[in-house]
Amino acid sequence: MHFLDQAKIYVKSGGGGPGAVSFRREMYVEYGGPDGGNGGNGGDIVFEAVAGLNTLIDFRYSQHFKAARGGHGMGKDRTGASAKPLVIKVPVGTQILSEDKEEVLADFTQVGQRITFLEGGMGGRGNASYKTSTNRAPRQHQPGIPGQEAWVWLRLKLLADVGLVGLPNAGKSTFINAVSNAQAKVGDYAFTTLVPKLGVVRHKGREFVLADIPGLIEGAAEGVGIGDRFLGHIERCRVLIHLIDITGTDDADPAEAMRIVEDELAAYGAGLDDKARLVVLNKLDLADAELVEAYREELLEAGADKVFAVSGATGAGIPELLDAVLSFLPDRTATETKAVEIEDDDDAPEWSPL
Repeated sequence: MHFLDQAKIYVKSGGGGPGAVSFRREMYVEYGGPDGGNGGNGGDIVFEAVAGLNTLIDFRYSQHFKAARGGHGMGKDRTGASAKPLVIKVPVGTQILSEDKEEVLADFTQVGQRITFLEGGMGGRGNASYKTSTNRAPRQHQPGIPGQEAWVWLRLKLLADVGLVGLPNAGKSTFINAVSNAQAKVGDYAFTTLVPKLGVVRHKGREFVLADIPGLIEGAAEGVGIGDRFLGHIERCRVLIHLIDITGTDDADPAEAMRIVEDELAAYGAGLDDKARLVVLNKLDLADAELVEAYREELLEAGADKVFAVSGATGAGIPELLDAVLSFLPDRTATETKAVEIEDDDDAPEWSPL
């Protein structure tokens, strides 16, 4: 499935149905009179966050969403049928932005979250509703209120507890494959990761979601390389793991690599520069203990609070890093909340057909 995290769509709610102009004509009824019914209400535009979606690719092929209009009022005081709402299903983590992308109109962070984004127009009044003691044969009616319309942007921000950042070739794909079921592409060249990847990590009876985004290079905030557009997917993370290649990347030693990524996070803003980070020297299997200790001291002098050393290829040092990650997580993550199991049959609720 292709990954798409931004889409522009047009939405329009249904207009109200017009009221009817009708007069009663029945045999043996001495006095007739107006009996035109009201029009039905137009359909609402409703957005709903559902499980099982992690991309906005469907909105590339369908950009216009129009709800049905309400039914016409009819004689014999019959009200027109109200139209059903048009429900647009989006992935959890989707935001609805105004056309200029300056205002967040809605933010979906939970499965089942549902909002009425545009209300349908009210149905028009039929002539029966205008009848009074002095106006016994009204012919006026209302045409129904038009629906609302808008162009909006959908922006997906993946929901993850922990995010991976680093320069290209820092070993992020190998790391996420080692600790989760992500099955990310691994290659001996830069930008093997072109779109964000998610993996569920299980450690010491806990579960959390780890997100890997494409590597950052100097100038990413100005669009260099893949740019920084995917940084939005780690805005909701509680902690970031900053992987640094201990062997160096593109003539950048570990301290310089840390500075480059830190500067790009600060340039992006959105609170990423203030988010908790764990600095990690990766590819431990390619260096000796003396080199690891030397770079550890250098990173501590450059501003890191603590430096971990791991190997995504061999798994060395990863348990200690995951222990540190757990200290930043809540008592129950969203993944754990959904995975509640009944361990004892005695605790199971009594079966009932109701």
